[in-house]
Amino acid sequence: MDGRDLVRSIMAVGSVGAAQGLRTVQAAWRRKRADAVGLPPRGAERARVPGTVQEVQPGPGGGVIRFGRSELRVIVTVNGAVFWGWDGAAPEPSYALAGRCPEPDPRAVLEPDKDGGWRVVAERVTVVVSRHGAVEVQTPGGVTLRRDLPPRWWEPVGGGPARWMQRSEVAADARFFGLGGRASGPRLKDGTYRLWNTDPGHAFGPDDDPLYITMPVQLVVADAATHLVFHDTSWDGTVTLREGEEGAGSGHDRAGTSELRMDGGPLRCWVMVGTPARVLLVWASLTGAAALPPTWALGHHHARWGFGSEQEVRRIVSGYQERDLPLDAVHLDIDHYDEHQVFTVDQERFPKLPQLAEDLRRDGIRLVSIVDPAVKATPGNSVYDSGTAGDVFVRDASGRLFRGVVWPGEAVFPDFTHGRVRQWWGGLYEERLGQGFSGFWHDMNEPTSFAAFGESTLPRSARHSLEGRDGDHQEAHNVYGLCMAMAGYEGLRVLVPGERPFVFSRSGWAGMQRYGGTWSGDVATGWPGLRAALSLVMGLGLCGVPYSGPDVGGFDGSPSPELYLRWFQLAAYLPLFRTHASLRAGRREPWEFGSEVLEHARVALVERRRLLPYFVTLAHLARRTGAPYVRPLWWPAPEERALRDCEDAFLLGDCLLVAPVLDPGAQRRTVQLPRGRWYDTVTERAYEGPGQVLVEAPLSRIPVLARAGAVVPVRGDDGGLELEVWAPAPGRTGGGLVVPDAGDGWDEPEIERYVTRWEGGKLIVEREHEDGVITSPRPVRIRGLGER
Repeated sequence: MDGRDLVRSIMAVGSVGAAQGLRTVQAAWRRKRADAVGLPPRGAERARVPGTVQEVQPGPGGGVIRFGRSELRVIVTVNGAVFWGWDGAAPEPSYALAGRCPEPDPRAVLEPDKDGGWRVVAERVTVVVSRHGAVEVQTPGGVTLRRDLPPRWWEPVGGGPARWMQRSEVAADARFFGLGGRASGPRLKDGTYRLWNTDPGHAFGPDDDPLYITMPVQLVVADAATHLVFHDTSWDGTVTLREGEEGAGSGHDRAGTSELRMDGGPLRCWVMVGTPARVLLVWASLTGAAALPPTWALGHHHARWGFGSEQEVRRIVSGYQERDLPLDAVHLDIDHYDEHQVFTVDQERFPKLPQLAEDLRRDGIRLVSIVDPAVKATPGNSVYDSGTAGDVFVRDASGRLFRGVVWPGEAVFPDFTHGRVRQWWGGLYEERLGQGFSGFWHDMNEPTSFAAFGESTLPRSARHSLEGRDGDHQEAHNVYGLCMAMAGYEGLRVLVPGERPFVFSRSGWAGMQRYGGTWSGDVATGWPGLRAALSLVMGLGLCGVPYSGPDVGGFDGSPSPELYLRWFQLAAYLPLFRTHASLRAGRREPWEFGSEVLEHARVALVERRRLLPYFVTLAHLARRTGAPYVRPLWWPAPEERALRDCEDAFLLGDCLLVAPVLDPGAQRRTVQLPRGRWYDTVTERAYEGPGQVLVEAPLSRIPVLARAGAVVPVRGDDGGLELEVWAPAPGRTGGGLVVPDAGDGWDEPEIERYVTRWEGGKLIVEREHEDGVITSPRPVRIRGLGER
């Protein structure tokens, strides 16, 4: 017996109550025994490298290059993406890809290169493969963006999955972003990051890693170009990053490096090259368009673990209404369940839940339900009984149902990597819809299983279908939340075919945007937590997940009035705008922090509602182009190095720059401006970029600046859509895109394109039409005229 595990077992029983504590001890030991039997020790290993080139077989888009001890398949697709896979790995099957792999580019040519190597030449990219297996990605002009050194495998002598390592070099000026939801970003500092979706088990801050969503997706920004690289394997691993240094040592540049080490899975990857906008467009074409949230989901949400009763929900909603504060959704946490059992309702505390939902909906407020994957393992529980009859739950390596511990006690877990199980689970949402819920919040789906010691998840030896390929939790773990989101989203498509589903998930993987968004999880209350929340939203957007947001005020603790307000003001400009807190945390209603905070929070809420047409436009553009709502300042100009290191401000679409206050006591702050003229949206004072400016940031607001020439769709005083146009600088033009709200169904509204120009001292606003240019058919309000 491990003495440390015994100590942890005793502590667990004492810290969470005897019954639940004992369950977590038993679960930890069961998990440890399951893996001891189901995962035999690796034993001796044999190292392998590719060797040298032996022969080449040209094929569509590239070809296969065979080495002495491996082979490499290289394909350039019609959208310019590059795929390569070692040891026969192909693009499919893949949980990340949406549909079939893109067709190979028929114009791409495999031809000999110097020193016995080969290269694939295409219109937008050149891939050079050395005789020993190094792979370079170059621009059409021959500038190397990335060089992957020959990989190395460690294969168990007795058979089993091979570990592997891939070391890559990038330009000395390059900066790393991505890897999913990282609290220390959005720019990833030197260090090691784990690729294993993890519930930290406590409120997290900037130094915590890994978190709920990890992805082997890196966005690398350098002077020559931006590129995204995705290693398509869901196994556990680490990425170690080290930024380069220009002029290091004797005056030579030192390349930046990325070292990926994986416990198994195929060694295959995708690379996309170009501007950030083009890279994310190609990434979306591979992994799928982002789900379009219903319009109400772009408003303000209020949640709490511990509403306790229907009366408490009504009291909170009345508080918003009496103070004339906009509210669009209320979320119910696990305390509305019957003994924490999923797809149930506590009839004592919520006896008339459908009536509550109907009453709220009449006032324009939707109910959102939490949904956990764990099912209480008790006969008589209808979900457990139907799941047992259908053989849908995860089993251990010996064939027995795996039992973990979550909120309802001993629980079993659906195997969402099986299509039949996803269909069964998706049908269960009919009960939620019958209770009046309009949206769904997936939690605890890393998946989490409480344990007194060891990892708080399923045994790595637990068996999964993996779409009929059969495998274990080592491969299924990271895609578990993604597959659960797929089950919920596709089930709702069947149950309510006329409405867009609203699903957001704590865990996920590459491609999760197809089914909805995410939120920060249990971010710590405090100023560091506020920064971590912004990092997560920006980083996830660069991985292709545009819809996300934090728990306003932090999940735990009691924020000061100032911290709460600054968090509230930031969140008003993020895609998911939700207040939420733990059962043991302080209140999160705006009126709980005093009259001054209430009035300033009202301003933020009213402004969010005014900007709702802009958020609708950004949602449609994210779906069609892959561009996130929240973008780093370098998005339109990645060659401007000063912007790459700016992490405390962001662009909201093309039109607005948001500079949140992230430090206590600040009444003004420095803002790094991109090129061009920018207007303070409150004072209409103009600032010229590029460069740093000092702007006022009183407690009443955070700085928000509008780009000169921008056309911003807003909600007018009469509730209709109007255009807020910011005057271009003299002699300049401007413009913008508007996507009108077509309701919460599946209609695809036309993108309206507007241009602005000066004509004889008068600002003209016109819409580009198929028949030419016409005067704007929508009401126009021009701002910034005092700064000509």
